[in-house]
Amino acid sequence: MLLEQICIYSAVLLLCGMVVYFYLKKEKKASKIVEAKIEQAKVDGIHEPVSLYPAINLDSCIKSGACVEACPEKDIIGILDGRGTLIKASNCVGHGACFHACPVEAISLVIGTAKRGVDLPHVSENYESNVEGIYIAGELGGMGLIKNSVEQGQVTVENIIKSGLQKDYDGYDLIIVGAGPAGIAASLMAKKHGLNFLTIDQYSLGGTVFNFPRSKIVMTAPMNLPLHGKVQLQETSKQELLDLWTDVLAKNNITIQDKTKVDSIQPEGSGFLVMTNRNQELSTQKVLLAIGRRGSPRKLGVPGEQLEKVAYRLLEPELLSGKKVLVVGGGDSAVEAAMSLVEENEVVLSYRKDAFSRIKPKNRERLNYYVGKDKLEVIYNSNVMEITPTSVDIKTQTGRRRVLDNDLVYIFAGGELPTQFLQKAGVEITKRFGYTMRKYG
Repeated sequence: MLLEQICIYSAVLLLCGMVVYFYLKKEKKASKIVEAKIEQAKVDGIHEPVSLYPAINLDSCIKSGACVEACPEKDIIGILDGRGTLIKASNCVGHGACFHACPVEAISLVIGTAKRGVDLPHVSENYESNVEGIYIAGELGGMGLIKNSVEQGQVTVENIIKSGLQKDYDGYDLIIVGAGPAGIAASLMAKKHGLNFLTIDQYSLGGTVFNFPRSKIVMTAPMNLPLHGKVQLQETSKQELLDLWTDVLAKNNITIQDKTKVDSIQPEGSGFLVMTNRNQELSTQKVLLAIGRRGSPRKLGVPGEQLEKVAYRLLEPELLSGKKVLVVGGGDSAVEAAMSLVEENEVVLSYRKDAFSRIKPKNRERLNYYVGKDKLEVIYNSNVMEITPTSVDIKTQTGRRRVLDNDLVYIFAGGELPTQFLQKAGVEITKRFGYTMRKYG
């Protein structure tokens, strides 16, 4: 009997030992895969975060891997030697799925690193700036994902209502500046609560989304729109998203005043006086800034940039054919614009660095395909020196000059934070290093 028990115990121990052995072997193999991905991410220049990214508290992390499985972008987070770690941090779009999936809340969304700060306006827990009555929602405040911006737009209007509005005010209750995701959601919420409001945009409906190339796929997540309900979108085209917003606004009799740029916001009595480029003087109790972070497009500052053939966004690439086009820039917008034109035009892509370090994997794959098929020429380490009506002069890092025949130039050099506009309105801006953002959802 004793011998039989010893045999059973030995068998159990052996079985447990084998389970542990194979588990550790599997974990070691998985860690090697993650380690290889990290090394490749470093080579590709996408290991370090550039905007929002998940910060993992290793003291509370239980290494469940739930964050890895939850991330729709894939390979942002991995498990290395039993510890959560970042892989392709610069690909993070800040939707917070990893945070919601973590069973012990060991993940926070952070913007800026210890070495690289990010300029952010002061925003309170209620999305109010340091100027009482001026609120900020969406990309300008650091959270640019569509779903997060939509949620912020709604919550901000609710906070504005809670703060108290005069019933007999001679002017608007609220002026919403920006008709992107946050501005649209805020407009719907203002309509729902019967506010006297006006929504304006210096361009047109859609904000940043409107500036995407037409073929761009917008990654988003299910979200709730006031006066509409739940929107189930995982992958959609820019046009489908714009059509949805246009339809919802039309059904609720909301008109966006487009092509209107706010020049200044000045205190006036118990509210504000909003001055626009249309010589309008608009009185309002509250202001919601949902204008994004880019403000005006960043220019190259070279001779000829003022020519009509130069543009900073590509809206309808399918209308261009037989043109000699130069696209300038190294981000996803530049790469996507160039690729959307290659089938019908002669396209050259100029980038000031020696490699594209911050583009999505799918874009990198497509770019390599077009370059390999000689449908797209990429000139690395190059800068535009001059633009003429019929050509562009490009200088490489080695000093070599190339003059290209050219019909159109598209510049995607990013945008500049509207610092002067914000400071003129009294909004404080601080450079944040490793700043933890609030959680959403």
